[in-house]
Amino acid sequence: MATLATMYSRLFARDVESRQTSRAADVTSRLRPFANEDIYLFVKRIDNTRVVREADPKARGVAWKLIGSVVGAAVLLIGVLLPSAYGLLAGYQIQSLCLEEERATTEKSSLELKEAELLSPARMEELARLQQFIDPAPTKVVYLDNNGSLALNKK
Repeated sequence: MATLATMYSRLFARDVESRQTSRAADVTSRLRPFANEDIYLFVKRIDNTRVVREADPKARGVAWKLIGSVVGAAVLLIGVLLPSAYGLLAGYQIQSLCLEEERATTEKSSLELKEAELLSPARMEELARLQQFIDPAPTKVVYLDNNGSLALNKK
């Protein structure tokens, strides 16, 4: 495996071999040495607080082009997805209207049944008996002649 530590050991092989032979002779240590422990990497702290970024005139134009292209892509995506979303909402509306039509049909049927029960001849006779209505005498019945109608003003 080529790790950074083995690459350093290949570069500095002569220096490492001399140190490893000196360690091998030292038997007083109970632990074996770590691989490449003799390499010391110095990390220097860099302070960039006083550095000021130089203005790039092209970067502003690139940023606006990127913003414009993203907005254009979003508008295009919305335009492509809008008809399917509208169709989905229209489907929900159609389904609710079908349910409402079914409910209205059921209600109409029940109202027609109730009306038929209320206007039945048996019910009318019962109401006439309860309110003590009587049939008029045959002499009191006036029959209209069939010559014309007053409502239509015909002769």
